[in-house]
Amino acid sequence: MAEQSYAGDVDARRAWELLSKDPKAVLIDVRTKPEWRYVGHPDLKQIGKNPIFVEWQAYPDLQVNPGFTDEVSGNAIAKEAPIFLLCRSGVRSKAAAIALTKIGYKHCYNIQGGFEGPKDSAGHRGSADGWKASNLPWQQE
Repeated sequence: MAEQSYAGDVDARRAWELLSKDPKAVLIDVRTKPEWRYVGHPDLKQIGKNPIFVEWQAYPDLQVNPGFTDEVSGNAIAKEAPIFLLCRSGVRSKAAAIALTKIGYKHCYNIQGGFEGPKDSAGHRGSADGWKASNLPWQQE
């Protein structure tokens, strides 16, 4: 059996709970700048934190950001700190969790369902799963 390449998946509510309880825990939003600005992003103010924003795929060409791990490392996050990674639906954040684990971060978690989750029966995101659907704090610019 292959060794797991990151710490695993957690849902948005569990991520919020762990971010609230552990002062060392951080949330990294790996979506693009337009997503942060126009779709919204987690608001961690009530737990005394701010999300870290580092694109996994750089807008507009959506190529993997070659400086991703360097940008994360530049935020002085302890290698043992729990890191919760968030994208739109949980795909980019899983890839980011794997990349950070490869460079020595010990507890990288993918937030399953991401910020908006999958499309609902009407074809819209944000109501079926994820940060927004879990009614967790978020803001939009």
